[in-house]
Amino acid sequence: PALARGIDAVFVDLDRPGSPGASVAVIRDGDIVYSRGYGEAQIEHGIPVTPHTVFHVASVSKQFAAMAVTLLAADGALSLDDPVRMHLPYVPEFEPAPTVRQMIHHTSGIRDQWQLLAMSGWRLDDVITTEQILGLMARQQELNFEPGAEYLYSNMGYTLLGEVVEAVSGMSLAEFTQARVFAPLGMDRTHFHDDHEHVVPNRAYSYAPLQPPADAAAPADAEAPRYRKAVLSYANAGATSLFTTAEDLARWLDNFRHANVGGPEVMQTMLSRGVLNNGDTIPYAHGLAMGEYRGLRTIGHGGADAGFRTQVQWFPEVETGVVVLTNVANGNPAGRARDVADVVLAGSFPEEEGEEGQEGGAPPAADDAAPPETPGPAALAEYAGTWYSPELDALYHLSVSEGRLVARHVRHGEIVLEYRAPDEFATDRWFFRGVRFERGGDGAVGDMRVGGGRVRNLRFVRLTTPLPG
Repeated sequence: PALARGIDAVFVDLDRPGSPGASVAVIRDGDIVYSRGYGEAQIEHGIPVTPHTVFHVASVSKQFAAMAVTLLAADGALSLDDPVRMHLPYVPEFEPAPTVRQMIHHTSGIRDQWQLLAMSGWRLDDVITTEQILGLMARQQELNFEPGAEYLYSNMGYTLLGEVVEAVSGMSLAEFTQARVFAPLGMDRTHFHDDHEHVVPNRAYSYAPLQPPADAAAPADAEAPRYRKAVLSYANAGATSLFTTAEDLARWLDNFRHANVGGPEVMQTMLSRGVLNNGDTIPYAHGLAMGEYRGLRTIGHGGADAGFRTQVQWFPEVETGVVVLTNVANGNPAGRARDVADVVLAGSFPEEEGEEGQEGGAPPAADDAAPPETPGPAALAEYAGTWYSPELDALYHLSVSEGRLVARHVRHGEIVLEYRAPDEFATDRWFFRGVRFERGGDGAVGDMRVGGGRVRNLRFVRLTTPLPG
């Protein structure tokens, strides 16, 4: 009862009619010691979340794509140090060539699929198929960096891992993981799918909070909807698209204890961290982030797609796993998982409460620097024109409007480019964060490079012949 009261208190804000919800499961020494649902899986129909509600778990999926590849390596069907192109010939020839292992650790330099798609005009609630993603991959001419030089998260790498599984095993990622991982572990409500029209029994849909009305003084209508649907139409698997329950994921976490699936050697490989070319070790293993909480080691991952927010954490020293799955964009599963761990592992932490996360030092200095003066219209006109990316097959039209440089895209509309430094601009769009123009030896504007986040220096060329119309 004390355990139940403590865990239930973590989810009290979601435990009401008309609210999206959460599912929690805790496994300790091989036994699920607590599992419960809170709130609603489908607000429209008042369907409650239960421990058996199926959630899309977003990037928590990655460890299963990594597990599939790790099992194939243990079978001798591939080497983790194989160049990706050995198994997927449509991957362009890069020198040096990214390897399977580097994709697992996000050190391949391969650009991220979601940002490439957004830059080329997609919305993330569009139907996005594996074929479309692979088509983008095949067009890539450059990497973000030399393979092995850095860590930079790439969903594209994990989509490609799913394709490697199929190329090597002859089974889809869904079929392979079902046969080799989910069925042996009794994960009966777990599967991958890459069909956005697939019917999933007992599933949760995802939501996001509605913004409060601009007139804050107006009385809140108790009957007014407080959430909107967050649409998910992904038709691709590997980086995402695992559908599962909190209890099934708890059974998976327990495999780090008993290694019944894969055996000790495979599970140890799953925990091997990436190593950069300079010898530095990164805190990311096989689809798993390695960390620490209050003096205990943690192995886990989070996920965020549409309104789904998910977190799994395994505490190996105390053989305890915590799973929190939510279907609302502000669900904060990582914070809730820590709060659940505080309840479940009370008395087991080497460090006292409050030691974790303390930061000292002076507050950051205020940035009092004046913004740089924007060049005049004549100077901005140097950048005007129609710019084309061969890697995206996408066009942006740049023009000067009301003294500002503006990029226009058929789907994204107008994007204002704010001047930052000579030939450098910034925008408020996550996928188009930084814009830099390169100049030739004659001083004339040459290529445009766009990036920020998980795509760097994507090249656009100015078309010399204006498009008709």
